[in-house]
Amino acid sequence: MTVTAEARPRRVTARRRSAGARYEARWGLAFVLPCFLLFLAFRFGPAVVGTLLGFFEYTVGDSPTFVGLDNFQRMLHDPLFWQALKVTVIYTVLYLPLSVGVSVGLALLVRRSFRGVRLFRSIFFLPVITSLVLAATIFTWLFSSSGPLGELIGGSWLASPVLVIPALVIVSVWSRFGYGMLIVLARLQDLPRELEEAALSDGAGPWQRFRYVVLPQLRPAIFFLAVIETTNSFQVFDLVYVMTSGGPGRSSYTLVMDLYDQGFKYFDLGYASALGVALFVLTLFVALIQRLLIGRAK
Repeated sequence: MTVTAEARPRRVTARRRSAGARYEARWGLAFVLPCFLLFLAFRFGPAVVGTLLGFFEYTVGDSPTFVGLDNFQRMLHDPLFWQALKVTVIYTVLYLPLSVGVSVGLALLVRRSFRGVRLFRSIFFLPVITSLVLAATIFTWLFSSSGPLGELIGGSWLASPVLVIPALVIVSVWSRFGYGMLIVLARLQDLPRELEEAALSDGAGPWQRFRYVVLPQLRPAIFFLAVIETTNSFQVFDLVYVMTSGGPGRSSYTLVMDLYDQGFKYFDLGYASALGVALFVLTLFVALIQRLLIGRAK
């Protein structure tokens, strides 16, 4: 009887706590719901409408006309689309490994505790919070024929069909490596030091400790960073728009530049939406490949 008398108040207390938790959860959901609905409306709503619009012929001021897959067939026969796709792929191939490599390298550099390490972390992160338009304007002068970087080659980087994409990649890496550094640094600080100390005691050098101990544990962070930076590189626009406007001779004309021109210069919103769908499918496809190559569990 004593055990039963003691267990009964405990069950009552547990029920009260459970009821209180449900009450708090309902009120929490009530407060979050308006923001969540706005997020759905303004984030996923345009994406759904844009996808559907890719199956219509639509110009501002006219009624949409359903054309099925005509916009996508037009895309396959559009030389400008293939040029923009080629430029985007080249830009991504150059940008992605350089961006991830610099981020990992600097994260390893500022991982250790030494005098002034916080200052260095802040300095490395400054480009992330710097206006990209302002940075692009400054780098435009640096890469010009009268700028210090342009004088190294005796001409403007941005006027060269060969050097224009590397110039854009340099600016992109400069503006983004601080973000990647923080992602990798957060993962590094969670790694057990015992594994590295054990490898050190076994005679492993710095490169061996990084390759066989640190790098495998960085795989989730590198996978996340690779997906984020790939998406960012496929969607590059403001940097190209400010520095080159797609020139010279379409040498830096990306997919988003093509989408922008079709939608806001020629007002062909149906075809522009089809380009957006193609960009999404391409990004998703590359992310799945990265999942197989980088993100798979060992």
